[in-house]
Amino acid sequence: MWLKNQPHLHSLLGILVLFILVSTASAANRGSDILDKGRNITDGDTLVSADGSFTLGFFPPGVLAKRYLGIRFSVSEDAICWVANRDRPLTDARGALVISDTGSLFLLDSFGQVVWSSNTTGAASTTLQLHNSGNLVLSDGSANGAAIWQSFDHPSNTLLPSMKIGKNLWTREEWYLTSCASANDPATGKFRYITDGEGVPQNILLDGDKMIYRSGPWNGLRFSGVTEMTSYSDKFAYQLTRSSSEVTYSYVSKAEASFSRLLLTDDGVYQRLVWDPTSRLWKIFFQAPRDICDHYGRCGAFGLCNANAPSTSFCSCVQGFSPTSPVQWKMRDTSNGCRRKMVLDCGNGMSSTTDGFVVIDGVKLPNTHNVSVNASITLEECRARCLANCSCLAYAPLDLKGGGAGTGCIIWTEDLMDLRYVDGGQILYLRSTKSELDGPSVSMFPTGIVIGVSVALIIILVLLAFWVIITRRRHRMQRVLVHNGLRVTGGSDSHSPNPASPMTSVPTIDLHTIIEATGSFSDANKVVEEGFSVVYKGQLPGGTMVAVKRLKQSLLTDKGRQHFSREVEVMSTLTHVNLAKLLYYCREGDEWILVYEWMEKKSLNLYIFGEEGLRSSLSWAQRREIIRGVAIGVEFLHGRGFIHRDLKPANILVSDTWVPKIADFATAKLFIDEQTDLTLVQTRGYVAPEYIGEGALTYKCDVYSFGVVLLETVSGKRRTSNAMFLPDAWELWNQCKSGELLDVAVGGEPEGEVLSGLLRCIQIGLLCVQYLPEHRPSMSEVVAMLNNSSQLPRPLKPTPNSRPGPGAQPGPSRTFLLWLFCSCGRDPTSPGMEATV
Repeated sequence: MWLKNQPHLHSLLGILVLFILVSTASAANRGSDILDKGRNITDGDTLVSADGSFTLGFFPPGVLAKRYLGIRFSVSEDAICWVANRDRPLTDARGALVISDTGSLFLLDSFGQVVWSSNTTGAASTTLQLHNSGNLVLSDGSANGAAIWQSFDHPSNTLLPSMKIGKNLWTREEWYLTSCASANDPATGKFRYITDGEGVPQNILLDGDKMIYRSGPWNGLRFSGVTEMTSYSDKFAYQLTRSSSEVTYSYVSKAEASFSRLLLTDDGVYQRLVWDPTSRLWKIFFQAPRDICDHYGRCGAFGLCNANAPSTSFCSCVQGFSPTSPVQWKMRDTSNGCRRKMVLDCGNGMSSTTDGFVVIDGVKLPNTHNVSVNASITLEECRARCLANCSCLAYAPLDLKGGGAGTGCIIWTEDLMDLRYVDGGQILYLRSTKSELDGPSVSMFPTGIVIGVSVALIIILVLLAFWVIITRRRHRMQRVLVHNGLRVTGGSDSHSPNPASPMTSVPTIDLHTIIEATGSFSDANKVVEEGFSVVYKGQLPGGTMVAVKRLKQSLLTDKGRQHFSREVEVMSTLTHVNLAKLLYYCREGDEWILVYEWMEKKSLNLYIFGEEGLRSSLSWAQRREIIRGVAIGVEFLHGRGFIHRDLKPANILVSDTWVPKIADFATAKLFIDEQTDLTLVQTRGYVAPEYIGEGALTYKCDVYSFGVVLLETVSGKRRTSNAMFLPDAWELWNQCKSGELLDVAVGGEPEGEVLSGLLRCIQIGLLCVQYLPEHRPSMSEVVAMLNNSSQLPRPLKPTPNSRPGPGAQPGPSRTFLLWLFCSCGRDPTSPGMEATV
């Protein structure tokens, strides 16, 4: 009966024939990392990853009568990472793993019966390889090695670096950890560890369907309730991906880091383990639940758990609340939580309400499963929205990446559940009545008033110290510049009746010094002439080389001044290794000048579109690092709320060590949600379709431009010189001929890892130039894609004019079909249904 449900199994006879072949086939080479068709793995044989880190083979889990096929760490045989037949053990040592003619992996018992299968269909040259990451990959054997099946998509009780847990929003497929039944039985247990993508993503530990622990929401740096993550961030980098296609969590090990794994134990404990090569033991870096307050809902709704307060049974009510059932509370039953003492005023909106907010500091934020979220507003706007909404009970920042109080907005309209103190926790703003705010403060801390005053004094002292340091540094900088022959003024400028926004972080420089540095703006020092400006090479007193960007006086219009002011305003707030650094600015009379750090190699377009000699000086590895650097720079801009709007190779400078630096921020715009911009900045070939057609400005406009830049950097060809540039790139990728897209000046036909990396890079570029913004990844997702080996969605085929072709864009159901046609050489589109960009 079981065989009838397997569409890829032709008949029982086929299985028996396969088993007969197994008995005559040669075994896998001991120590090899690859299993080819015609070979098999039997008990005693192994596959070992190329670097020796992982081993695939049969093992007994403490019960010799049962055998399982699994992957383990080579340094620790009892550290099993993945088990194929965890719920269908072999009863003897005569099992075999084989690759069938239909491209499936079969685990056969001594009677030739299939006890486990990959349920896949592949090509005749299908191979199985155990990668250095611990991922067992069944590929079609082509030059590109497209994966048909991989163990990372079927987790057991262990999460390895580059694996992920979460949900594919298109296919509804989920990845999660499941515990073993016991220490000696790898069968599926009752505990699960999942990534919950509703509201704000958070990780949750389940006992059956009952939540017993949650990590707290992701705040851009870590999970709110797992402050320990920052203590070992030197070893790991964390990635929370939230897009239209998936919500997933993963991590990667940094260079020189020891082996690590995330383990869900059979008794429902989630652990981060790191291998200590000295003691040859696994060290526990973190585990949860870690104490009584980690048990979900320990103090009920609006209850606050403190693991250091056993005298109160660890629970108290937040300010303005009292126990719902005082009798039960005294009997140490706090499950009913707390209720508000006085009704909120609320009023009819922000203008009339007298409500305010109590600050609860150092906590794991409450459950965020049903909260409302807005990533594009400030914390102050979040406060105003909460006051204006009578249902709002509390708010907190969504993202802490930028430091300070954070950005974005989380609003709770339902009971606050699972609130607890954690060392290094976050701030929650709890709505409270005016009488509670004006009356005596009932602090959650025994010495709350003292602590509050102390914190305020510390903040004032820190601000004063910061002001003194900045003032001294500015004076010291001015003294150094004067010593070197430069005359520098402060950040403000009295020469213009209409100064730009505050620019105190960028000093001004006098015109006389610039004239001397550029040889009176001589043609010999002219580097490039742009739309509104001319760039000169200059040398300041002391020998510092600079790029001097001089606004054309003939174009000294209001628009030109706005471009100048915008560039200074943007660059005064942004500092990053992948952004060009603004050193000084000058406004004297009709001269409006910006002084940037000098880039000897000038702009990227010289090396991807120039003479073959220049192009050949840029290897594939360098091009890949430039692409990654540009992606990181754009991600940084978006994280600070800016959209570049004119990303192209001419606006990307390269340093002597080939570090890319994004430049020309005259067009950059501070993003405001749902805003359209009628003053379009358009460079033909790089502009997103929605920006051309509707003037709709979003972060995804930069993503589209980046995709074009990526594909141009790979190919050495301009999109503007070939109307079929994007469709041709897709066709080469789709036909597994990505090597032909690489610039011929690089030399040689790419092979192996180079070809694999090239294929992935091109696929990412094609995803970025999708017609609909929602089908493009965010820049943070792009950076993650470039830095890991996770599976990528299949891009839709572009059209020459970047307009929709016949038929609508595919919805989720058709996107699901695209996932089923991921192998190279198979076009999922058909006449009348071609997916276009």
